[in-house]
Amino acid sequence: MDQHFNQPTALLPGDVRMPLLGFGTWQASGQAGYDAVLAALDAGYRHIDTATMYGNEEEVGRAIKESGLRREDIFITTKLPPDRVGRERETIEASLRALDTDHVDLWLIHWPPSSPADSIPVWRELLAARDENLTRAIGVSNYSTAQIDELIQATEENPAVNQIRWSPSLYDRQRHVEHRDRGVVLEGYSPFKTSDLSDPVLTRIATAHDVSPAQVVLRWHIDHEIVVIPKSVTPERIRANADIFDFSLTAEEMRDIDALGG
Repeated sequence: MDQHFNQPTALLPGDVRMPLLGFGTWQASGQAGYDAVLAALDAGYRHIDTATMYGNEEEVGRAIKESGLRREDIFITTKLPPDRVGRERETIEASLRALDTDHVDLWLIHWPPSSPADSIPVWRELLAARDENLTRAIGVSNYSTAQIDELIQATEENPAVNQIRWSPSLYDRQRHVEHRDRGVVLEGYSPFKTSDLSDPVLTRIATAHDVSPAQVVLRWHIDHEIVVIPKSVTPERIRANADIFDFSLTAEEMRDIDALGG
């Protein structure tokens, strides 16, 4: 029995379960990218985040294939780049070939199209891909609440996920609530880039739980039911980032960390 199958998940439309902890692969390509994904799967991650723009889908697919894990036990996200407006179907088919799978679990619009007039047509293409089972769920990345509302109003279809930069110092309670009110799962990327891991609040809480400040930051996301995708190519760090399920934060600790977003 793999203990990691008990990881917490977010429920997406269509009864799709998305692990709250994912592995980010930005800037992890070539042999280093392949090795990192294999190490992540070995450490227990069951959610891998890639993108057409990252140029590493082939390595990600090969690592998944060679991990020995069943495809249905791994959640794969990829993303449509903004310069592929009008070539959505061609792009998802290329992603599926590179990943060596017949579907992804989540396909995101990586950035809002540069022309706002393209936003709804692109979203309709994602809906078509989902309806053809090329992806199980669809969403967006780097979208504002107003941009999400535009999609919902035009199609009555909510993005399942919005992947945005997020960390304790970027905590925005209002934005978090806006996502929840719309049934959009908030997914945070770059959890450490904007975090001061030497902040006294984080170090105090880390000491109390005998964990690292980085593990506290990840657990804070999980306890908020926010998906988080830490990225590393260092095996020890990859394992440490996955080792966050043996403790949880108190309500008071959560409030103290939230306040870092001040």
